[in-house]
Amino acid sequence: MEQQHSPASILEFLQIVGNLKTTKRTGWVRHGVPQPESIADHMHRMGVLAMLIQDPSLDRTRCVKMAIVHDIAESIAGDITPNCGVSKEEKFRLEQEGINKLCSLLAPTSLAETEIRALWHEYEDAATPEALFVKDLDKFEMIVQAFEYEKANPKLGPLNDFFKSTKGVFRHPQVRGWVDQLYRNREAQLGYKVE
Repeated sequence: MEQQHSPASILEFLQIVGNLKTTKRTGWVRHGVPQPESIADHMHRMGVLAMLIQDPSLDRTRCVKMAIVHDIAESIAGDITPNCGVSKEEKFRLEQEGINKLCSLLAPTSLAETEIRALWHEYEDAATPEALFVKDLDKFEMIVQAFEYEKANPKLGPLNDFFKSTKGVFRHPQVRGWVDQLYRNREAQLGYKVE
């Protein structure tokens, strides 16, 4: 029989994970986007995107779950971007500490503890087709959001940094098709090209 989580530890877990709802995404804050999305906003739309998979070779349920937990450690570590002056190794260490703290609140070897930890590591290691797909979704969701901010806030001008950082990195053909359509829409509606 699976170990039960204590009600107190579940409430603490939920309180920490709740930080994702109020922590604004760093890239948007740095670019002066008014009312930027939270980490939870980003993770939610990634989960919805993962439901749109039309590739029978991928485990759709695993992709949805991975999208839901891929940034969960940021509830403790915060949203560290490449422009924060933190090395990749230090970022990983901080997020690893975050996932360990979160999982320590769940009953050891429980299904939830094991699954959350495994999904987070699978995403970080980018070693499976599902993890690579979810990494594509992570970048795609970001540029969809950038386009939405460009349309809603013309004074911001083009948010080219976000598009440049992802150009040519998408692997999955379904996501590449979405990206191509996004580029066409952006150029047609705003006159911005991805250089």
